[in-house]
Amino acid sequence: MNDILSLALPFFGLIFLGYVSGKLVHIPEEGLAWLNFFIIYIALPALFFLLIAETPIEQLANWAFVLTTTFSTYCGFAIAFAIGVLVTRGNIPESTIMGIAGAYSNIGYMGPGLTLAALGPEATVPTTLIFCFDNALLFTLAPLMMAIGGTEKKPIGQVVLLAAKRVLLHPFILATMAGVAAAAIDFQPPVAIGKMLTFLKSAAAPCALFTLGVTVALRPLKKVPTELPALLFVKLVIHPVIVWVLLGYVGNFEPVWVYTAILMASLPPALNVFVIARQYGTYVERASSVVLVGTLVSVFTVTGLLYLIAHKILPADLFPG
Repeated sequence: MNDILSLALPFFGLIFLGYVSGKLVHIPEEGLAWLNFFIIYIALPALFFLLIAETPIEQLANWAFVLTTTFSTYCGFAIAFAIGVLVTRGNIPESTIMGIAGAYSNIGYMGPGLTLAALGPEATVPTTLIFCFDNALLFTLAPLMMAIGGTEKKPIGQVVLLAAKRVLLHPFILATMAGVAAAAIDFQPPVAIGKMLTFLKSAAAPCALFTLGVTVALRPLKKVPTELPALLFVKLVIHPVIVWVLLGYVGNFEPVWVYTAILMASLPPALNVFVIARQYGTYVERASSVVLVGTLVSVFTVTGLLYLIAHKILPADLFPG
């Protein structure tokens, strides 16, 4: 158990430090702007580029894994969306945010730091593939569902084009594509640039986790929705179980890939749930509560999952033979 605590406590400890700092030190939220820019546009893209560039190109084309994990995320969205439809009696915009809350893991700020720390560099490729395709799915679903619900007033063609631009021009996606190109030609950056990228790579996870804590602290817990337990159950339990079952059913995946996918699915709702809710002006306060409470509950659920993985209690292949 000590090895799990040694892994989990520093990881969640950074989030806790950020949370306590956000509560105790009264600095305007605008002060996070440059740090968020550094994380999203510089540090994490450097991390993704280096990890992918060092990966054999043939490992990046595992479409069975991509389709299975992306479909699992869609299943999480569909279940949480159905809960939203029941709770709101058919309000599609609010149900869409609930669907995103049940499917959109914090795969940007928390994902790489946790999977690489827990499973080693072998988790690089599955982490990156899940990040890219889950984001592509959810960046597309959000505007399309809002268009159906009447919140997005633009023509459907313009909505699709905007979603495609958001996916393709996201800094993480661009960094991943650059990494794939570097892996294809076995590109090695000059020593000075390589060292700078390594510095940025090392800064990515600590800065992201601390910023996550501060951001959560600055989101006041004004309204706890009655559907919150159900949404968090979908996100923290049902989603990883779906991933585990479907990957086992499809089969022929390395254990580290399976465990990476389960860990990524077990992460709490991403901050982007709140960002998307605010963008469309719907479910905003309740989205903030889902992110805050989900992050706190995940301290226990994710730590428990790490224990199951580390002690081989959770089999990587659910359907052996």
